[in-house]
Amino acid sequence: MCGICGYGFLKTTDDKSTIGNMVESIAHRGPDNSGIYISEGIVLGHARLAIIDKSPIANQPMRSGNGRYVIVFNGEIYNFQKLKEELYQKGIEFKSNSDTEVLLEGLGLYGKEFLKKLNGVFAIAIWDNKTATLTLARDRYGVKPLYYSVKESGIVFGSEIKALYASGMIEREFNYQGMSEFLFYGNCLSGRTLNSIINNLEPGTYLEINAAGIKDGYFWRIEDLKENFSISKEQAVNDLRRILEESIERQLVADVPVGVFLSGGIDSSCITALASKHYDGKLNTYSVGFDFDLGVNELPKAKKIAQLYRTNHHEVFITAQNLPDLIEKLVDCHDQPFSDAANIPLYLLCGQIKNDISVVLQGDGGDEFFGGYRRYNLLSHTDRYKSIADMVWYLSSIFRGTRAERIRRFANFFRQKDFGRMMALMLTVETDYDSPYNILNNDFKDNLSTYNPFELYESYNELFKTLDPVQRMLWTDIRIILPDTFLEKVDKSTMAHGVEVRVPFLDNELTDLALSLPSSMKILKGEQKGLLKQALRGVVPDYVLDAKKTGFSVPYGNWLKGPLYDYFNDTIGDPHFQNLKIFDIEKVKSKMADFKSGKKDHGFLLWKVLNFAVWAKKYNLKI
Repeated sequence: MCGICGYGFLKTTDDKSTIGNMVESIAHRGPDNSGIYISEGIVLGHARLAIIDKSPIANQPMRSGNGRYVIVFNGEIYNFQKLKEELYQKGIEFKSNSDTEVLLEGLGLYGKEFLKKLNGVFAIAIWDNKTATLTLARDRYGVKPLYYSVKESGIVFGSEIKALYASGMIEREFNYQGMSEFLFYGNCLSGRTLNSIINNLEPGTYLEINAAGIKDGYFWRIEDLKENFSISKEQAVNDLRRILEESIERQLVADVPVGVFLSGGIDSSCITALASKHYDGKLNTYSVGFDFDLGVNELPKAKKIAQLYRTNHHEVFITAQNLPDLIEKLVDCHDQPFSDAANIPLYLLCGQIKNDISVVLQGDGGDEFFGGYRRYNLLSHTDRYKSIADMVWYLSSIFRGTRAERIRRFANFFRQKDFGRMMALMLTVETDYDSPYNILNNDFKDNLSTYNPFELYESYNELFKTLDPVQRMLWTDIRIILPDTFLEKVDKSTMAHGVEVRVPFLDNELTDLALSLPSSMKILKGEQKGLLKQALRGVVPDYVLDAKKTGFSVPYGNWLKGPLYDYFNDTIGDPHFQNLKIFDIEKVKSKMADFKSGKKDHGFLLWKVLNFAVWAKKYNLKI
């Protein structure tokens, strides 16, 4: 995987210098080679991480055999060999063994229809010299990012926001809708960023830009799929086992060493088991431990799995040392505040392994496609919980303490009249009755109150209204939290060190099967991941399949109370941050006092404030 950037139908005083700056800003994504292409109407840049066909002939930008098309591409096409054979039968000759050339020639022959044939992850920019048309496209689930900003009659784009800023053509315009979402969820949603003129291209969509203007469209949509209620459980189990193994085998293809991030849970253990079976050599596995582990230490169970499959296992231990510097580096990675703290272990882990390995497999998507979260089980009993929600709300309000607060949050979910808002509140520890808006400066709060942080969830609720509650939540998670939070975390934390992460659970064939299955098959008799567990019996040990889900928890709350406490106070006390008049600093300090004393858990809210304050200073935010 790599980094791409460029602009179309815009002119600078020195295009070579401009694109050079853009490529340099994302050089960490592709340390093996860089290249540029400049022609009338188009400027393209590429930073290459060589994974398949490491020879110079596979470098980018790459020009098609007939000279008509030029492409820059970030990603991997896992079925490229099959597609290559199809194109060869059409008379196309190839110079390299790369998936880039297959993608380039396939798009040249079939146009946008070829996007439907791709089983892989990608962000693409392809230029047609004949029609002077630039096309941008992003994979089905948004594994690879593609940021863009429309400027007058043209467009600027890149794999990271910093590439757009490096062009010198992008102003900084604050995004209030994005801010409303950040305060609730820790990041912006639906391709928004905290700059209102920069967006991330939506998954499964494309943009076409030419002299006539800009046209958008899609090549894949989840809402076009249909549930298959006729498939038997036995058939689903057999199909799932077979396709999952084929997916992992496909994603082991590389001309560099491949490893696995191993937590010891179902998804990573499954990948380790099947990858060990098909990998040519001894598989590397990696696990992470913390100094403030909250009583959850995954190292022993990961080590047990590693020993079972005889992998070359590595343990990385993360301490609170140098945390302020690390937080600032991660703000640089994301180019905006981002509050899923699981980016910390990913970033540190990749920093340690980057000299030994370039490709790692990870289990993202397993929970969203196969029902791995507790909320799916809760929603399978929606009517029952709605019937007692008001009574539980009343009783929980009488008591104090974190347990009573958790019960009150639970009751609040099912008191919501709008199911979309219910889904949104299940995805955050923040609440509508104690809104994160309450720590804002009054004038900023009044402005922000005109924006709706639940807007996207409400729209997906309407889009998926024919589905049962569990399926509606599953499909909504796939469209929102998967690309906007989890895959964003994975891409930025790993590519900062030039390490490619692959996600076998997001393979096209596997997800097509998962999306077709009724929710009752994924939550079998109240068991989360019930179908997946049955498919993995005999593949993964029963003690893994039957273990209670612990989740992956980064102890940022303990850090805020301890080694980050002074850093937090210094950061929110910075004159630039205070002069922005976004947050009421005294209210923030009051939340910290309650949190530190154990009166109430404001950890996530304070973590967001810290990340925002660091970003505001580094980017010299003005409103």
